[in-house]
Amino acid sequence: MSRNINKDLSAGPGFVEEINRLRRDLNAVILAHYYQEPAIQDIADFVGDSLALSQRAAEAEAEVIVFAGVHFMAETAKILNPDKQVLLPDMDAGCSLADGCPPAEFAEFLTKYPGHKVISYINCSATTKAMSDLICTSSNAMKMVDSFPSDQPLVFAPDRYLGAWVSQKLGREMALWPGSCEVHEAFSEDRIVELRVAHPGAVVAAHPECPERVLQHADHVGSTSSILAFARENEAREIIVVTEPGILHQMQKENPGKNLIPAPGLDETCNCNECPYMRKNTLEKLYLCMRDRTPEIQVDPELSKKALAPILRMLELSS
Repeated sequence: MSRNINKDLSAGPGFVEEINRLRRDLNAVILAHYYQEPAIQDIADFVGDSLALSQRAAEAEAEVIVFAGVHFMAETAKILNPDKQVLLPDMDAGCSLADGCPPAEFAEFLTKYPGHKVISYINCSATTKAMSDLICTSSNAMKMVDSFPSDQPLVFAPDRYLGAWVSQKLGREMALWPGSCEVHEAFSEDRIVELRVAHPGAVVAAHPECPERVLQHADHVGSTSSILAFARENEAREIIVVTEPGILHQMQKENPGKNLIPAPGLDETCNCNECPYMRKNTLEKLYLCMRDRTPEIQVDPELSKKALAPILRMLELSS
């Protein structure tokens, strides 16, 4: 199938007009994560974090779901909508957390914890979800963990930093799979301290996927949606933001008079604070996937049924 683009389409209005036409023709809905590039966020029908996007996917009435995010997000949308077509602009838009929890190794890990219930962060594969009792997001992780009796042993996967933060907040020990997000793990504690010194009136908002050494300097720890709410509600005029900088687009629109300072990664010679997987999606690829109706997400029906149960349980507990 040809992937050529009409020469008269520019990277600006031409793509936008064609995407809008295709959205109507396909009866499609475009869902985008806060970490997507601004042009994609602006054209999406809904922009949100993993929990909100899962809820929107579950409620979708459109015939086609175009997921501007990463693979596990689109895969979750397909599990929730097995009879709908789910498109992902770039099939290589993966996730270091999902990739860092190979199903076979995770299954072997679980044999060490008989009698444990398994809570998996939504940033994982369908196969990992199918081995789980409950799914969580960073928005609801504490609530999901707290839904189990206090004497119930738990395994939390695949993000050890989110798991450790929840464990500390709830005072509840859990067995943690040793995974991490390569972006959030790369934030520099030293640079955050330097920014606080340079901006004494600033507050720090950080994502719980960050290591504890970073979180200890935060005035607020929460999911992307929680960080956005904190920025709106806090009176500080400067906010140091310790998560993927794609969130700054929505944050700046909501807080035009505030100075938003993205925290740098450990290596200042690269854009290490940007998710390389989220950035694989572009407006051009969004147009092409809608035009050609590919790449399309497929999930084995039997696997999908097994993975669906813990996702629905999460949505039920989150309602």
